[in-house]
Amino acid sequence: MHRLEAKSINGRTYYYLSLWGWKNGKCRRLSQKYLGKPEDIARAVQSAAPAPEYAVVLDWGLPLALWQEAARAQVAQHVDQLCPKRAQGLSIGDYIRLAAINRACAPVSKQAMWDWVSRTCLPRLWPEAAAAQLTSQHFWDHMDLMEVQTAQSIWQQLIDAVLQREQVRLSEVCYDGTNFYTFIDTFNLKCHVAKRGKNKQGRCNLRQVSYALFCTTEGHLPLFYDVYEGNRNDAKEFPQVLEKFQRWLKERAGSTWSVTKPTLIFDKGNNSADNFALIDTLELPYVGSLKLDEHPDLAQVSNQDARWQTATEPGLEGTKSWRTQQVVYGRERTLVLTFNQNLYDSQWATVQNDLAQALSQLAAVQQNLQNRAADLIQGGTAPTLESVRRKCEQILHRQHLRQLVQTTVSLNSAGMPQLSYQARAAAQQKLKDTYLGKTLLITGHKEWSDAQAIRAYRSQFVIEEIFHEMKDRHIGAWWPLHHWTDSKIQVHGLYCTIAVLLRALLWRRARQAGLRLSMNGLLQKLSQLRQVINVFPAKRAGQPKPKQEVLTKRDQTQEKLIEILGLQSPKSAV
Repeated sequence: MHRLEAKSINGRTYYYLSLWGWKNGKCRRLSQKYLGKPEDIARAVQSAAPAPEYAVVLDWGLPLALWQEAARAQVAQHVDQLCPKRAQGLSIGDYIRLAAINRACAPVSKQAMWDWVSRTCLPRLWPEAAAAQLTSQHFWDHMDLMEVQTAQSIWQQLIDAVLQREQVRLSEVCYDGTNFYTFIDTFNLKCHVAKRGKNKQGRCNLRQVSYALFCTTEGHLPLFYDVYEGNRNDAKEFPQVLEKFQRWLKERAGSTWSVTKPTLIFDKGNNSADNFALIDTLELPYVGSLKLDEHPDLAQVSNQDARWQTATEPGLEGTKSWRTQQVVYGRERTLVLTFNQNLYDSQWATVQNDLAQALSQLAAVQQNLQNRAADLIQGGTAPTLESVRRKCEQILHRQHLRQLVQTTVSLNSAGMPQLSYQARAAAQQKLKDTYLGKTLLITGHKEWSDAQAIRAYRSQFVIEEIFHEMKDRHIGAWWPLHHWTDSKIQVHGLYCTIAVLLRALLWRRARQAGLRLSMNGLLQKLSQLRQVINVFPAKRAGQPKPKQEVLTKRDQTQEKLIEILGLQSPKSAV
């Protein structure tokens, strides 16, 4: 029971709010709170509440969620166990954990790390960190303490613990490779991993770093990665990383390996006779694809052929297939030819667009040659038969165009080259009925239905989404890369992969709780959760200033995320 009590001290009256209750069978005062003199109480009742002097706004939702996920995965502990240092300042694990959280949240350079940290709730969770410790030089010094093999061992130990804790089934595993262009100087001889090659973003003029990844089809969890030379093509990297991955899987599975082998899913860029021979030797089940150009007998099958079987399973609407057995890469294998209506519509629209542009450009070349023959154009380099043919080949470089358009280059009576061209209607009709809309799958699962093989191969979109997210300029994890030595680039690959893992674990928890959010949607909802600290004037000189901590306005999804991820809301009392 609360009581308002007055006390007289040195002739002045002071009021207290007391809480009374039973203690040891007697009514006793349990607590009291000083309210002040009568005039203080009157002033407090009559006047408005004091306005805050200023407010501090901190990023709260996403940094806190990632910090808790890193703590649950024991990222710092796994790093420190395999890469210890003297008990002086922050450990190597502390730096790797922070770098991974930053990459998963809002990637910045090491030089700007403390500036970013100070704008988040992390200093309250991690009071040991300070601006003097989070300099770029401190990061580089600690990265130099980690060997390349140690980085791989750290990752394997970390992901093994995560898989055991989360009880993740490895029934199907996707593999693919990509590359990231860099701005490393051409004459930098300290870096051997960054080399020029075919860049998937069209920056072949820059040195690039290649990155291979295995991931689960369920949950987007990265399992195994490799950072390698930018000029090594996919088919040459595939056997090297596959053997390492198979060894890790086999050691992890132990005696259950023969019954727990995952199905490996990969695209046609990794195909070669040696690679399929390696897959056969490792006895790994697989689902891949083949180039239709290499199997013209199947590519020319009509879309109206009676052998097609229409899929009835949910999610495979507009799909039909049929299977056959053929000798491919030295062994008889199961092939599943599929037709997808959506793919057909997209490919046909692309062909029509390319054809229209090519015909327009050929018409311009034809008119130009006719104007020159009529002396309307004079000067410049005179065209030749060979130069006009090269121009036509350049215009018709897109897929299918050379078979859809017939060009003839000849000399007129004055010896000047002229161009005639014609769109082949019959070739267009044949292309529509045979080649377009088809995908040729190859699998080692003879017992699987066509639908199982199609679903497995379509799950390749998972790893494509991961690469898309890593390269995204807003939520990407890889850029910026401000390192130019092999060892630092390898460590960079480690904490970037840990960042992908932390985000995947958050997304997995949200999905398991019933929230259907994309990865981008999840990150956006969490990043919008911010902490506001209102700082009020001190009541007396020398006293600390009162503070009030609140969160910004939340919607229903954000409230669910706070509950699902176990984020502790700050106290709102002053």
